[in-house]
Amino acid sequence: MNPADLDLLRRALFEPQSLAALAANDWDLLIRQARQAGLLARIAAQCEDRSLLAAIPAGPRMHLESAANMAKRQRRELAWEAEQIVDVLRPLDVPVVILKGAAYVMADLDVARGRLVSDVDILVPRTAIDAVEATLMKQGWAFTAHSEYDQRYYRTWMHELPPLRHIQRGTVVDVHHAILPRSARLHPDSTKLLDKAVALPGKPHIRVLAPEDMVIHSATHLFHEGELERGLRDLVDIDSLLREFGKQPGFWERLVPRAIELDLSRPLFYALRYANLMVGSVIPPEVMRAAQNAPGGRQDGIMLACMDALFLRALRPVHASTADRHTPLARWLLYVRSHWIRMPPWLLLPHLVRKTTRRLRGDPEA
Repeated sequence: MNPADLDLLRRALFEPQSLAALAANDWDLLIRQARQAGLLARIAAQCEDRSLLAAIPAGPRMHLESAANMAKRQRRELAWEAEQIVDVLRPLDVPVVILKGAAYVMADLDVARGRLVSDVDILVPRTAIDAVEATLMKQGWAFTAHSEYDQRYYRTWMHELPPLRHIQRGTVVDVHHAILPRSARLHPDSTKLLDKAVALPGKPHIRVLAPEDMVIHSATHLFHEGELERGLRDLVDIDSLLREFGKQPGFWERLVPRAIELDLSRPLFYALRYANLMVGSVIPPEVMRAAQNAPGGRQDGIMLACMDALFLRALRPVHASTADRHTPLARWLLYVRSHWIRMPPWLLLPHLVRKTTRRLRGDPEA
């Protein structure tokens, strides 16, 4: 792969002052790549922060401002929705931790600037999952997955309930009791995440993961995911988290030991490696070495070369300008890998057959 294929996106994200000199054809390519990557609103936010939008030609500026306005609206709506969910569950007196994009917004992290997010993900103790489900349903949320198979599959093997959609507002909440499926090969202890979750300043009822746990969870989600169309956006998320949390005393020293404790050193290593290679994240050398040599995370030689060949293709935006003839195969192999590491073969094969059959029949829930 040609590293220069991502030069426009990297410059827009990290050197937005250079955008004023772009030619019209470069603007066209950048807008297309950024939209496919889910990064258009983030580029707009970078330009807004530096008062650069006025210097951008009218055509591209219209796309950027539209994306920025959508991100701002989603951010307001999501923050309100997250507050509603936490308030509804407060009488249960159980830990409720907000995850992923909603957590970035509620914690007002740099990564939330220009990030499109619509669903609210929460983590609760497994022992409380029935009470949380019943409470949400009484308050207007209903399941989006209606088939008996999907309900059984989620409840038996997954790390979350089937998605719940509010019957009036249409908003979706994903209720997790773990961060990986019960059938997965890695088994991080969710109680350790809940125990170290932190309350937000001025909002003691809102809790998010501790900084190192937030990075590790983002890495785990990305590198267990089978559909990587927004993979570059997730790497940019990780880069932003590392830049912000890396300024906190002790963060880098805690990061790898915490991943080892959670049995998640391999996804952390992948996140650090590909964030460095693809978006230029600055990782202390000793941290990178520790992640690569951690128990369960060590990879070198042929295996690492194979993973590089796959991820360095599949994590790019789905656009002809960033692909080569091997990219479709890389995406397919990583899709298979994601299922392989999340489900044992005896469960995986019947599941894929059933899902494929339903998709061919036009089942919207497939």
